[in-house]
Amino acid sequence: MFLQITTTHRPATDLGYLLHKNPARAHEVELSFGIARLFFPQAHEVCCTAALVLDIDPVSLVRGKGASEGFLEQYVNDRPYAASSFLSVAMGRTLREAIGGRSRERPDLAASDIPLEVTVAPLPARGGADLVRRLFEPLGHTVTCSPIALDPQRADWGNSNYLTLTLANTCRLSVLLTHLVVLIPVLDDQKHYFVGDDEVEKLLARGEGWLESHPERELIVTRYLKGRRSLIKDALSKLVAEEETEATLDNVRKDTAEEAIEKPLRLHDVRLDTVADTLKSFGATRVLDLGCGEGKLIGRLVKDRQFTEIVGVEVGSVSLARAARLVEKLPDKQRERVKLLQGALIYRDARLRGYDAAALVEVIEHIEPGRLGHMERAIFGDAGPRAVIVTTPNADYNVLFPTLPAGRFRHDDHRFEWTRAEFAAWCDRVAAEHGYQVRIEPLGDVDAAHGAPSQMGVFTR
Repeated sequence: MFLQITTTHRPATDLGYLLHKNPARAHEVELSFGIARLFFPQAHEVCCTAALVLDIDPVSLVRGKGASEGFLEQYVNDRPYAASSFLSVAMGRTLREAIGGRSRERPDLAASDIPLEVTVAPLPARGGADLVRRLFEPLGHTVTCSPIALDPQRADWGNSNYLTLTLANTCRLSVLLTHLVVLIPVLDDQKHYFVGDDEVEKLLARGEGWLESHPERELIVTRYLKGRRSLIKDALSKLVAEEETEATLDNVRKDTAEEAIEKPLRLHDVRLDTVADTLKSFGATRVLDLGCGEGKLIGRLVKDRQFTEIVGVEVGSVSLARAARLVEKLPDKQRERVKLLQGALIYRDARLRGYDAAALVEVIEHIEPGRLGHMERAIFGDAGPRAVIVTTPNADYNVLFPTLPAGRFRHDDHRFEWTRAEFAAWCDRVAAEHGYQVRIEPLGDVDAAHGAPSQMGVFTR
């Protein structure tokens, strides 16, 4: 089994600094079940590849080893050949610093997004290529699954349950390696070692920032913890508790801060009404409400029969539950046209492809500036609806709010608030990079000096 990592970052040989391995040498790490060898098949300025090959001693897995020690008791198995928890352990031992995102010589590079392509083979896919895509695509990776034949000489036998997986993305190396370390054993679904309480903490640490919002969260947790109910319950309770705490705080802040500031202007209603009218003007029938919150825009859209499919996407389970309660109260005919999904907008998600239009109402300012690029690639690039509407506060207008202290944002969870010039520059860049035309419109009454309290970018192609 092998793992191959390639980058075209210039100079590409900096990959050696990220992996803490000299590209001019071969490296070996002895493990209790075999030897991990890491070497560089190519190391040039324009392209550099590192390969990790795991050579497992099949006899050592069973001879003198009992189940209590976590190894296998049967002699006939695929463990010496298939990418499994053995490979994850080998990665943890061989690439520990890279997985942790540490590099003494290139700390800035370790914290930067770089072009990466990773290949794993042969990978057990217990759930098929569809499950592989469901696990990796929401994390922003471009996934290629190449089936492996049972016998290359006997085409009539069909394909095996193994495949060659290739992931491509522009991201931090540590992020991609962490996803692999967690999800390779999930796909194999046959961990070779005992799973105890420490595995819960390991999973939570490695899953921080992505697992809590992953659409296959329950499946990942269940397989990673080998179906042990008490551990699964513990892990999910911690993941959901952290997410619900943040979501609850977010809702409280909205009620007590941003809405209180903007309420005299009826700005919230103006935004939603304008977005709904704009979506209708496109002739859109299948629409996405990205960052749908409690479903207020959905409540407007569902009243218009033009919209035959309305999909709300929200990362917070509390807000999503409130949106679900709103949907449950709708008449049957309206309820059938609405679907709610849990997901994070910074990850590519195949479920969001092929829609006529999407709306992000007061969403982007809640995303860390460093992650906005991920959202742009996921929504404007991968999902690629024909039209996208984005609304965000106009920072120029903040001086006119009598209850808002100077220098403060309207919402404690806002990561930024853009002036009209900053928003226009962002819109122009995103439109150019992803093949859209864009126009910008004010939302609310326009002040001669400071513009409108909110602003809307309408992207079309």
